[in-house]
Amino acid sequence: MLIRQQLEDAEQRNLAGYGMKSRDSRGRAYPDEEPPYRTAFQRDRDRIIHTTAFRRLEYKTQVFVNTEGDYYRTRLTHTVEVAQIARTLARALLCNEDLAEGIALAHDLGHTPFGHSGEETMHALMRDHGGFNHNTQTLRIVEELEERYDDYPGLNLTWEFREGIIKHETSYDKSDAVDYEPDLQPTLEAQLVNFADEIAYTTHDLDDGLRSSMLDPADLRGVELWREALDALTAGDIFNDMTRHRIIRHLVNVLVSDVVAHTLAQLEQQSVMSVDDLRRLPAKIANYSPSMIVKNKDLKGALFERLYRHHRVMRMSFKARHILTQLFHAYCAEPLMLPEATQRRRASAQLERVVCDYIAGMTDRFAMQEYQKLFNPEERV
Repeated sequence: MLIRQQLEDAEQRNLAGYGMKSRDSRGRAYPDEEPPYRTAFQRDRDRIIHTTAFRRLEYKTQVFVNTEGDYYRTRLTHTVEVAQIARTLARALLCNEDLAEGIALAHDLGHTPFGHSGEETMHALMRDHGGFNHNTQTLRIVEELEERYDDYPGLNLTWEFREGIIKHETSYDKSDAVDYEPDLQPTLEAQLVNFADEIAYTTHDLDDGLRSSMLDPADLRGVELWREALDALTAGDIFNDMTRHRIIRHLVNVLVSDVVAHTLAQLEQQSVMSVDDLRRLPAKIANYSPSMIVKNKDLKGALFERLYRHHRVMRMSFKARHILTQLFHAYCAEPLMLPEATQRRRASAQLERVVCDYIAGMTDRFAMQEYQKLFNPEERV
């Protein structure tokens, strides 16, 4: 049997000095004997996969609500793509793949139903009660809301894993790591997950937008990354399903390769030799090259204007805001409509936060069903 000590020895031999070794973890909040055949980070990753919150991602929106079609990305398939890209980045830079993969698998557990529209709605509803942020909500899930063990609340994950969750940042996600050394940088594994997330959602939203015909290839002619992809693939003016697949693969490869090359160059330039060296840097070291930052911003701008503001997406967002707002006010007005297990949490948390936790944990489908039960007189409750 391959025992944990051998796995930890392999990390020591094979990872770069700045790669986070599971043996060097600050450990867990509660005593918890480690298994003989998994490292601490492997165990963290596995615990995420077996949570209720992870399973719910299957029916939570990425861009398209589940009812729009079976082949668009969901929050779960997005998460799987992020984890795959995170492993690739970590492996290329000699970082801890298990830690990167685990943080990637956990990074969206706290997302509401209906994607970013749902998150914005919950933040507005909770403005006078502490607000809402899906990174913070993810940490609440793994530290408190998932009830799976008799000896402690939450999942009792390692400090580095929890730090990676709360310090997750992209252009759409901002962190608030007040209890996790906010003045220090997170591990390189956590930083790479930030870019795995951006690469995944940029390319697969582009893919889904084209597949749905909400995006027209002509809308992208002014985007440099798009033109470069067409030139590299000698696609010319021909555009079909195979062309789309080839372009998405090309873009993923270009973006991943750029992050690896630029981050490696920065590690060498700043003489980063250890995790401590990396943590003390004034800014995160993982990044695109300066030219790719500009190109990527241009592509995301086109997606924002042409896809995220498409009238069909805006209609989905309007429905999402209406459904969640009505549910929130209804539960706050009459808490006895909440499930008994949820009602019991009122003993240790304010009503609005209990309702927020309950709604944030819903899938799109369940939220729509609850709305029908409460507001359609003919629907059975």
